[in-house]
Amino acid sequence: MESSNLTLNKIGQHLLRREETISIAESVTSGSLQMAFSQIPQAEQFYKGGLTAYNLEQKVNLLNIDQDEAISANCVSRNISEQMAINVAKLFNTEWGIATTGFATPVEESNGEIYAYYCISYKGTIIRSDKIELHPMTKAVDAQNYFMEYVIGCLRCEVKRDHLEVIA
Repeated sequence: MESSNLTLNKIGQHLLRREETISIAESVTSGSLQMAFSQIPQAEQFYKGGLTAYNLEQKVNLLNIDQDEAISANCVSRNISEQMAINVAKLFNTEWGIATTGFATPVEESNGEIYAYYCISYKGTIIRSDKIELHPMTKAVDAQNYFMEYVIGCLRCEVKRDHLEVIA
């Protein structure tokens, strides 16, 4: 976790330097990203907050996810994560939005697989969106931690990019 703390601190420094803010919408990671961001020094200056919407009703009501799509995808798809990232940034009025959705345990709805979709948005634009797949024998807590750390690493790559300044 020490390398994660270092990465989070660097993310915090970039956000502070740019005077930008971030918010988080989680499902599969169950608040672990929010917890991690709350521990960054001076987090109150760039981390506006987040929410954990674990089921269809809350994703639709709180994050304005398309209900028909949510029903057909069981709330887990690349597009759902993208909607979550864009809409949490709108909800909290932040430049950055992060979202995760997926399955940390192999269940019937996931065809026995463990995976997550994540999305990082910046100023209303999707800048990174992908799927993370793990072995079906992975313990749920290990899957959630891996998803969290993976997304933090991806965010670190994105916040230090200079090309972001050209996005409207």
